[in-house]
Amino acid sequence: MRLELVRDWMTRDVIYISPDTTVLEAGQLMVDRTIRRLPVVEDGKLVGIVTYGDVRGARAASTSGLDIWELSYILSRLTVREIMTPNPVTTSPDDTIGAAAQLLLKHMIGGLPVLDHDGQLVGIITESDIFRLVVRHWIQAQDETSEPYARYE
Repeated sequence: MRLELVRDWMTRDVIYISPDTTVLEAGQLMVDRTIRRLPVVEDGKLVGIVTYGDVRGARAASTSGLDIWELSYILSRLTVREIMTPNPVTTSPDDTIGAAAQLLLKHMIGGLPVLDHDGQLVGIITESDIFRLVVRHWIQAQDETSEPYARYE
């Protein structure tokens, strides 16, 4: 089996936001684009990551004891900077998928921003990407083991 690298499986066209994006805007972007995490970039540098769970949690925490007007006001002002995970765990495009998977497991997270040697965001690798790789290898292995039998049928 060939050594798989993050660069071959990461999403390259990363959708990211600024720390001043409101929580409502971030949540709507995640729903519209069907994504579960957004890197947070400020002045060209990765400063955090926010997940759909963070957004849901912020909305829920903001609801206790407030009327609809107060809630709307607070949510319209709450920014990603206030709920993001700062300094997220990252990986490099040259790291192996195995190393990236170990980071995901060790830190119990679902995705890693991918930074180049200059610290620039160049991609994101998620547990879904790694699962896609596992399934591809599983299907290939299955095809290889069933191929000799198919010739005799």
